Amino acid sequence: MTAILSATDLHYAYPGEVPALRQLSLGVPTGRKLAILGPNGAGKSTLLLHLNGSLRPDRGAVLLAGKPGDYSRRGLLQWRSRVALVLQDPDDQIFAATVAEDVSFGPLNQGLTDTAARARVQAALAALGIADLADRPPHMLSGGQKKRVAIAGAVAMEPEVLLLDEPTAGLDREGADQLIAVLRQLGQRGMTLVFSTHDIDLALALADDVALFQDGTVLAQGRAETLLCDPALLASAGLRPPVLVELWLAAQARGLCPASGQMPRTPEALMEQLAPAPPALRVAQ
Repeated sequence: MTAILSATDLHYAYPGEVPALRQLSLGVPTGRKLAILGPNGAGKSTLLLHLNGSLRPDRGAVLLAGKPGDYSRRGLLQWRSRVALVLQDPDDQIFAATVAEDVSFGPLNQGLTDTAARARVQAALAALGIADLADRPPHMLSGGQKKRVAIAGAVAMEPEVLLLDEPTAGLDREGADQLIAVLRQLGQRGMTLVFSTHDIDLALALADDVALFQDGTVLAQGRAETLLCDPALLASAGLRPPVLVELWLAAQARGLCPASGQMPRTPEALMEQLAPAPPALRVAQ
């Protein structure tokens, strides 16, 4: 599978020789949704900052479409037009007087005309379901709305890759579900998504692929249906399978689900795999 973005043997330490990444190698498959999954402090956010050129590795390389990242001013502008980053806290990213002005910042920075930028803004706001917020001051928005505005600002640049740091952090269940639905739609349009999270249920709900992180390096990378069903591997990253997957594995072990069934991502999918109760059991119930 072709990688639109990749990291090779990355090493990085923050000032004071605080190690953040070590011998980290990872590929981002084109058109897929990749979860960077691991506990807090594992280096997930630091990796995302490397993938869009915000940080430069002490050793190793980041490749975009097979070519080394260009850290010149012009090179970084082009890089970030192709690989957009949405920070965990939208207040770190939203600064304009209105939502429309904030979302237009990226397209205008790309050199688009006012007319072209306005069209990009309208399309991005519509895609995120917040067109009605265009003239609203950002400080009057809810946390979930701010998240959508920050993502709209990235989408308006029409990047090939969208990086999201803990996209559902701070959202309630309804807000998180709404955001997941939006991200699925972006993926269906062909955008490559990379999101960091410590929420294994988010990885189950959204990811095609998973990279397991621990102590600044990648323990394993592969398809979600393989890694999220491996309790021993997840334990090595301080994680355990999603509850839904644990139930599914237990049902398989008891012969209640076919051993060849696909990993369920929703309770409804699990129920479809469960074998019907024997007639005698149904009568007893």
